[in-house]
Parts: sequence; structure tokens; C-alpha cells
Amino acid sequence: MARVAIVSKPHKEELSRILPELVGWLREHGMEPLLDREGALHTDVAPSVDRTEMVAWNPDLVIVLGGDGTLLAAARVFASSGTPILSVNLGYLGFLTEIKLGNLYPTLESWCAGCHDVDERAMLHASLWRDGKQHSCYEALNEVVVSKGDIARMGEFAVELDGKNVAQFRADGVIVSTPTGSTAYTLAANGPILTPDVDALVVTPICPHLLTLRPIVVRGDASLKVKVVGIPNLALLTVDGQQAVELRLGDELRCNRSKNTVKLVRLNESGFFEALRSKLSWGEQ
Repeated sequence: MARVAIVSKPHKEELSRILPELVGWLREHGMEPLLDREGALHTDVAPSVDRTEMVAWNPDLVIVLGGDGTLLAAARVFASSGTPILSVNLGYLGFLTEIKLGNLYPTLESWCAGCHDVDERAMLHASLWRDGKQHSCYEALNEVVVSKGDIARMGEFAVELDGKNVAQFRADGVIVSTPTGSTAYTLAANGPILTPDVDALVVTPICPHLLTLRPIVVRGDASLKVKVVGIPNLALLTVDGQQAVELRLGDELRCNRSKNTVKLVRLNESGFFEALRSKLSWGEQ
């Protein structure tokens, strides 16, 4: 019997209707569902555990009901297991969660029949070094960001590529992004759009105090370092916009491609460009 973990966006009232229907459909098709705690707030038709405990349950599929933020959180939980993720858009933009609610069951039927596509996305591994020792490490599907705090003064940052100095500059921060993240914060900071299969990373300064300092695309196997050289009062490390760590002067963030990937279940292979056109009006005249 296939096991299906269901990850839900918090505080979505429509889940009270969606989840019982979905659990019933899965059971009718010989599958065993498991809810996270957020889903359990809306229904008790299936057992529930914390998201972090779902990996140990060894699911065959993860269904994400929410927006891109919910998918990013689920991706970090299940990246090490390689479990495929079917993401359904219940949010606003839904750039990653391309599947509409109306296509949920046709996509599930395709998955059961083995007729689906799997879109494998690279992840970013980042380790924070403090006083010459590794302080903590993180996995990101979109990006990691080193940025100043909440006052108007800029911070000062240094970037190295494979041990070579790239630049030292004053700015609001620095984004290190995967190809998947090129359509997220990096895009808002005037970075380039990369197709998900490009083997690369993007380094984007945030509001730099130099007109000539532009985003740069580097090899996917490159080793990047971002160092906090000067800060007005506070600097932060954020991971996929969801995890935040306070940084100190001299802290160094080391970034490289993760050994983990995220596997997204798709109806077809053209979803990325469909999302560009429908969400960003890309290519319209």
C-alpha cells in the first residue's frame, strides 16, 4: 500500500472541504494518507504528525496543499529522502505550485499510472562559519540571503568565488540563488531568469551603492563565500525567506550546490514557461 504524506498551508479554511475529499480518494485507490499538524486542525479523518516526523514514515509521495511558501518548507523537510512532491496551488502567485486544484485528481491518476513527469530541482547548501568554526548549516530550494537589519544604513559585504576575491561593496545585502530561486527574490532584485535545468548559481547584490555592480551567474559546482565586513547595527541570514539567523561582524556564509535535490511531480514539461507567461506576463507585447 502506497503511503502519501499531506502537507497543508496553515489557516486555509477551504482545507476543511479539500482534505476529507482527498483522504477519501486516496483510500479508495488503496493508499494510506498521513496529515501534518496544520491539516489536522481542519479534519480528523486521518492520523497526523509533525512535518519533521513525516520523513521517518517513508511516504511514497508528498502532496502539498498551499502556495510556494508551503512547498519550500516541505522541500527542506523531504529533500534528503528524495520523495517526489505533488504541489497544488492554494496561494496567490504559485510559481512553483503549478498544479491547480481542479487538476489534483487527474495528476494523482497520472502518478498512479506512472504517466507523470518529474522535475528535479537543485538545492543550495549553506554553512555559517563564526570565529573559524562551523556554526550551523542550511538547505534552500530558492535562495539564502545575507542582509542588513531594519535601519536605512547599508551594510558592507565581501564575496569570494572559489577562493578568489570577486568584490567588496556596500549594499542592503547579497542573494545567492539556485535556478529555481531566480524567479523569486532574485528576480525582484533585477536578477536574471534561469530555466530550472541550468547548472548554475546566481549572486545578486541588493540595492548596491555602485551603479556598475550587477548580478553574476556562476557555475553550479562553484564555491561561494559571503562575508559580513561591516554592519550598521544588525545583519541577518534568511533561508528561503522562512528561517532567520542573526549574524555578527566577521561571519562568513559558505555556499555550494547541495547533494540533495527536490523532485516535483508535473503534468507536463512546459509548466515553467506557462508559469512565466501566466504569472509574470513574460514575452507579452
